[in-house]
Amino acid sequence: MRPTASDNLPAAYSAVVDPQAHDIDAYEQFSEAKKMRITHVIDTHIHADHISGGRTLAERTGAAYCLHESASAASPLVPLRDGQEIVLGNTTIRVLHTPGHTPESVCLVVTDATRGAEPWFLLTGDTLFVGSVGRPDLAEHVDESARDLYRSIQRQILPLPDGLEVYPGHFSGSVCGKGMSGKPMSTLGFEKRFNPLLASTEDQFVSAITQSVLPEPADKRQSCGVIKHDQKAMSDWTLDRSLCDDARNGRLPKNLGICCVLALVPCRHGFGF
Repeated sequence: MRPTASDNLPAAYSAVVDPQAHDIDAYEQFSEAKKMRITHVIDTHIHADHISGGRTLAERTGAAYCLHESASAASPLVPLRDGQEIVLGNTTIRVLHTPGHTPESVCLVVTDATRGAEPWFLLTGDTLFVGSVGRPDLAEHVDESARDLYRSIQRQILPLPDGLEVYPGHFSGSVCGKGMSGKPMSTLGFEKRFNPLLASTEDQFVSAITQSVLPEPADKRQSCGVIKHDQKAMSDWTLDRSLCDDARNGRLPKNLGICCVLALVPCRHGFGF
């Protein structure tokens, strides 16, 4: 996916990853200050812990709204495929399908040609955290999801270069994983050495993950509301599954961590979170 030469674009293209609904103005202001046009808005997965601003930001900026092709979404989107590359000038984003936390989860490998041929950093969403990994979102399929997560990490992430910088979607304080570090980033080499789950066998990994999954509340039907698939709801929220009232009304505590990783990647120089 490459912006066409006929577009009247600023000096740089950019992508926003996992935007929160309440921060949309900040993303636009940042991109304008850097003279960058937002051409892609990407959700690494369908979020259940915050309200995604992806659809709204894409509509306001004319960007493509992207999720993995397996996502069950009620609104139109640009489907992403495993191995697909999104070219933003000198910067390339490569999509890795990493099911486990959710079936449609992806990680994004970013390479800057002005720095070198090897990838620069990895946005891991809720797949890999500093010191931990993501919990499966689907409690009714936790064993299957945990095995998917193990295989995703082993096959898609661990073969990448050790020097790769890792930026996850959360750090310590989030309920999306157990035993996460308070550091917002790491390197893949450090995680290979010191993240205990990455050295586990598949059965050990699955056992640890299934024991860490939080039980669903007994009053789930009362405490969660289903977002209706109407035009207004889908313009504000990109989710098509139940979302807890606290998340829907923006009452989640700030220490949930980096629910949104902002990756504005220009084609010439500079980089901003």
